[in-house]
Amino acid sequence: MNVLQVNKFYYPVVGGIEHVVQNIAEGLPNQYQMRILAARPKGLGGSERYNSVDVKKTSSLGVAISVPLTPTFPLQLRAEARNADIVHHHLPNPLSTVSQLTAGTGDSTVIATYHSDIVRQAAALKVYRPVLDRFLDRVDRILVTSERLLDQSAILEPYENKCSIVPLSVDLDAIDAENPPELDIDTTGPIILFAGRLNYYKGVGYLVDAMGEIEATLLVAGDGERRSALEQRARERGVDDQIHFLGYVSDTKLASAYRAADLFVLPSVEPSEAFGIVQLEAMARELPVVNTSLPTGVPWVSQDGETGLTVPPRDATALADAVNVLLEEDERRHRYGEQARKRVERLFTREKMIGNIQTIYDETAGEG
Repeated sequence: MNVLQVNKFYYPVVGGIEHVVQNIAEGLPNQYQMRILAARPKGLGGSERYNSVDVKKTSSLGVAISVPLTPTFPLQLRAEARNADIVHHHLPNPLSTVSQLTAGTGDSTVIATYHSDIVRQAAALKVYRPVLDRFLDRVDRILVTSERLLDQSAILEPYENKCSIVPLSVDLDAIDAENPPELDIDTTGPIILFAGRLNYYKGVGYLVDAMGEIEATLLVAGDGERRSALEQRARERGVDDQIHFLGYVSDTKLASAYRAADLFVLPSVEPSEAFGIVQLEAMARELPVVNTSLPTGVPWVSQDGETGLTVPPRDATALADAVNVLLEEDERRHRYGEQARKRVERLFTREKMIGNIQTIYDETAGEG
């Protein structure tokens, strides 16, 4: 079976959806010939190959409102889909949906993974919504990463009958085989970890504020446009000596940070955080999670009172209280960590995700 996955970007661009696309491309059995169509963030396109996967990247003038400016994408989609049995889009991606509607993909079965609603670009969404509705109306199957996202999304509501729940995953074999060095940071006392892009919806500023009420070290693994402002905020709050901004870290150093931490915090404040795959990475290493009660899959992945604690978004005091409870109650913290690992084993393994996708590919291709 020939499968073309379509996304904004692909490796080595780093991001949650990019990791998912790569996991699918590299994880499916050999009877699926996997190819990728994506754009460059900026610059000339070309053909590449990563880990035995053929990747076509279109030229781009840059990125505006989170969308690559690549006029040739529709024509490239039509050309790349010519021999595809399945074209698998990953949303949100206006470039992808517009290209599908204008250029088409012939007789290919069309699938879309709906990773999240569009939240930040509310004004643009009003213009784009009819296009998105037409696209979703025409696709053969919609994959949604959690039941909660399906229940909460007004956009998905009319298409519920063609939606299938396919949670994201982590590779437990790789995690269990890792043997990272000890973290080269001088810390005393408990360690809290945040990992992710430092952008508008991650809510790290509230975690910085919470550190004034927490006696621990916070490791912030990740980079982004908010880093300088967050560092300044830490200085203004008088907690900069408690926080290590690590910037972008290698997979090995991130593994060391997970292993060194006592708990993980995901303080996200907007529904753009639809799943929070970093929660799985923490849970797989038996770390309890403090997350926020967003109307997405975030509080479903790590559940309040089972694998961690859930607090209201934008509430630094609640964050501090939850962190302190878990740091002070060793038995509870360890119990949540053990239950977190078991939840990953039950619901979020790489094998389970790949198996679900393989079944859907076979079903939808057969229907076509």
